[in-house]
Amino acid sequence: MNILFIMYDQLRFDYLSCAGHPHLHTPNFDRVAHMGVRFSNAYVQSPICGASRMCYYTGRYASSHGAQWNGFPLRVGEQTIGDHLRKLGMDCWLIGKTHMVADADGMARLGLSADSTIGARQAECGFDAWVRDDGLWGEGPDGFYDEKRSPYNEYLKGKGYDSENPWADYANAGIDDEQIASGWMFRNADKPANIREEDSETPWLTSKTIEFIEEHDGPWCAHVSFIKPHWPYIVPAPYHNMYGANHIPQPRRADVERDDPHPVFGAYMENKVASAFQREEVRQKVIPAYMGLIKQCDDQLGRLLDHLENTDRLKDTMIVLTSDHGDYLGDHWLGEKDLFHEQSVKVPMIIYDPRSAADAARGTTCDALVESVDLAATFVEAAGGKVPDHIIEGRSLIPWLHGEVPDWREYAISEYDYSATPQAVKLGLRPRDARLFMVFDGRYKLMHAEGGFRPMLFDLQTDPDEFNDLAKGGKHHPEMDRLYDMLAQWGRRMSQRVTRSEDDIETMRGKSGRRGILPFMYDGSEVPDELTVKYRGTVRQDHVKGDDKGS
Repeated sequence: MNILFIMYDQLRFDYLSCAGHPHLHTPNFDRVAHMGVRFSNAYVQSPICGASRMCYYTGRYASSHGAQWNGFPLRVGEQTIGDHLRKLGMDCWLIGKTHMVADADGMARLGLSADSTIGARQAECGFDAWVRDDGLWGEGPDGFYDEKRSPYNEYLKGKGYDSENPWADYANAGIDDEQIASGWMFRNADKPANIREEDSETPWLTSKTIEFIEEHDGPWCAHVSFIKPHWPYIVPAPYHNMYGANHIPQPRRADVERDDPHPVFGAYMENKVASAFQREEVRQKVIPAYMGLIKQCDDQLGRLLDHLENTDRLKDTMIVLTSDHGDYLGDHWLGEKDLFHEQSVKVPMIIYDPRSAADAARGTTCDALVESVDLAATFVEAAGGKVPDHIIEGRSLIPWLHGEVPDWREYAISEYDYSATPQAVKLGLRPRDARLFMVFDGRYKLMHAEGGFRPMLFDLQTDPDEFNDLAKGGKHHPEMDRLYDMLAQWGRRMSQRVTRSEDDIETMRGKSGRRGILPFMYDGSEVPDELTVKYRGTVRQDHVKGDDKGS
């Protein structure tokens, strides 16, 4: 079986028709949901791009792998799904974005060249790169944001787009009175991108994916990672004006949220992107473009599904659809992602398993608490392996896909290290104190903040919009204590003993005795005779008396 692991960047869990969006029709996402299982309570282990992706790729929590912010390298030696799957005879390929930063110091220390096979995999999250393009080719006075070569930019140049950076000048810009109308400016979000639709980013990566499928026999895992619907929020015709003011929901925010807010929440409500999305004209421009980008993603997913069906590959290809985090879009007075409201930390997750064992669960919705780290475990089991649970901290979703009800987790965890942000500076925090933790039991959601701050608490049963921070009132200590106990239990997990599995340790027990290490005995009767046979027998030489009995 092959695995097609598709990730969309910054796709909200509720912006799909199968998740109940009232206006955005996504028949191809719905098609996969009908073929498989839609997980309605899937949470990422960090709501920031790089850290979230490293959790997906390692199957480990952010504080376990350490790459907790964009640009933080994933240390050499962290095993990823590529490492696990290759042991099982499955290739693992990247098509698109990872947000991975290589541990250059670690590679140099170990003498690993990026040009070698091992070094290249270390630098690419364990993947073999079919094509890598992280998709943010911004350019300013100090040069490019990403200094790597952009395959997408080279493609556009080959198509005749006249620019050194056609990503910025055409794919993510419109036209205003013969001037470039950059997608970096929200006011331009309603303009069509100045690019032929078939040349825009999502169709380009879809074509690359089809090329890969045509040229590779299995078994393979292909991580197809689209940059969209991540900003810049601009999309080519005809998607730029498919949605309008009548499709924009009222923002989910309340004045009570701004009344004595948690200091961290308050700092984020005052940042630049939040201030922008608090303006209704920004939401009126951005949300239709965001919906258009998702609609384009859905259409291109249809291309992929049709190709798999037409080439008879649906029968042996597992399909996974998910995202690295969501997008506030003005809800909770915020933009972007970062904190732990549902709009940010909850993601779509839809899985199709082609095997007959999954027939019983097709077209169902599972409301179990699922974490992004579960996919690594799922892929290992799907490839026929035993999950190395001393390394991978997630749990396989195969039982749910096959209609079973396994003994499951009681809570979901997410972490956020915001030490590199202006908010940490504003709050006067040392980097080590600028950390947040979420624990969610399916009803109550607690946010713990290091640095001496109080927690936040929401009851999603009585307050599904997460407006009322119950930690302000001091009346919910039993619930907070219970959730803190869960957080403490998680904090005591075994996360760093990655070189010995439970089976290894059980096999090791007693081995030292069988290899002659027998301390703390009085006369040898404490152990079986066979363990002391090498320490018994007639003396061959007496060096105490100087009598050489062997002579």
